[in-house]
Order: sequence, then C-alpha cells, then structure tokens
Amino acid sequence: MKLSKLSLLSLMWVIYLALSLQAHAKDDVNQVWNEQLKDFYFEDQTMLDGSDILEITAPKRAEDGAVVPVQVKSLIEQSEDTFIKNITLLIDKNPAPLAGQFEFFPESGRADLDLRIRVNSYSPVRAIAEMNDGKFYMVSRFVKASGGCSAPVGSDLDTAMQRIGKMRMKLRSEFGLEVPVQMQLAVSHPNLTGLQKDQVTTLFIPPHYIKSISVKFNDKDVLRATTDISISENPNLKFFFKPETDGTLVAEIEDSQGMKFTKSFEYKRES
Repeated sequence: MKLSKLSLLSLMWVIYLALSLQAHAKDDVNQVWNEQLKDFYFEDQTMLDGSDILEITAPKRAEDGAVVPVQVKSLIEQSEDTFIKNITLLIDKNPAPLAGQFEFFPESGRADLDLRIRVNSYSPVRAIAEMNDGKFYMVSRFVKASGGCSAPVGSDLDTAMQRIGKMRMKLRSEFGLEVPVQMQLAVSHPNLTGLQKDQVTTLFIPPHYIKSISVKFNDKDVLRATTDISISENPNLKFFFKPETDGTLVAEIEDSQGMKFTKSFEYKRES
C-alpha cells in the first residue's frame, strides 16, 4: 500500500519528533555531568569511551537507595607498562557527587572495585579511569533509586559508635603468588552523611564518615582511596593485589573526625 504525500510527511514528522525527544531525554540525563561535574572534576580533559577499559554493573532499580551494590571491573591487567592509575566514582544527582577516588598500582594486579553506595535520586553512576599515560576513559550506568543520603541510620547509632572502626579482612579467592588475588575489607562505621535526622529529636546528625583508605602489602601500596558520604554505612570493599611472596596486608583508615583504625592480615601458604 502506497502512502499519500501527506501521510509520508506525517510519518517523517513523527520519526523526527521521536528522535528529537530521545536526544533531549539523553541530554537531560547527562545535563549535570555536562554543565557541572565534567569541568569541576576534570577541567579540560578529553573524556574517551571506556567500554574497552572498564565495565560497570549496578541495578537498574535499587531496592534500597542507601545500599546500592556497584561493581567496576577492569578489562585490562595492571602491568608496569600499562595500568589504571585511579578510578573516580561519581553519582551525578547526589548532594556530594564524588563517592570516591581509588588509586591503583601495578602491584594491584587488577583495578577492580566492588562496593556499596548511596544514590539519592534517579541518576547516572559514572566510573572514570585515568591511565598511566594520562588519558581518561568513562563508563556509566543509570540507577533508579531515591533517598539514599537521607535514609535513617540502619542500626542503633549508640551501638554503631561502640563498634566503630572494627575491621575484617577475608581472602575471596584461592591463595596464589604472582597472580591477582581478591580480598574483602569490611569496616564497621555509620558513615553519617549530615543529611540524616535523629528519629527522636528530629535534629540533623552531624556528618561522620570515612575519608581515606590505604592498603599495603609488605609495605607496598596496592590501594589508596579518598571517600565521602556517598559510600554506604559499614563499607564493604573488595579489591585485588598481586603478591610475589608471603607477607602482611595492612589496611589503615581515617575518618572525618580524625579517628584512625588499622587492621592486618597474614597472607601465607599453609605449612
């Protein structure tokens, strides 16, 4: 059946309108990034497609905006010649968009992240990798969640403060030498955002959150991070390191009130 000239024009207009709306919607999703975050955090840096460098996984719709699991997987191995220097994790619509910047080294083995974040409203979550050659690569994932930064503290605050700074380290993969090995670091800390209210007084609870994480193996850096309120309470971080011998893994943490905590893990073959 042939379309009349009027019908053809109408069809063309519908297609044009649909494409325009799609482009406009895309612009809206990236508006905060394009107009604010890109220049603020990366100034004049060129941002390249990171789909060959990183892979980001997060739920399309999170059940709880205060505890959103995010995995960032590197698609390249860390070596002396080519490695990811750091990964910046941003949540566009959060009051504090910078969840953290995570620094990696050849001794890291892999520049992977597995953690839980807060998402305050429907927003892109972005992972930006800076390579050792100075180039930047970005991947993103749109997450539907709300209220993550203002959600009530998940446990009794007095109890949480009694346990503050307690850490557990656990081997998440088989023992190995000269291969990337995954570890898990769990920290008891309320990571208060300053946007949460005391359920009795209805007054805002002052912010108190982990601001830095350092992990070394035999005194060599394998992970350094600067974090903020967009990391969920009781942070749980999985990361890699590449041991060449048996040794000691040491995690050091400092929070926004100057409290410091240390945990060590003996990594050695069974005798």
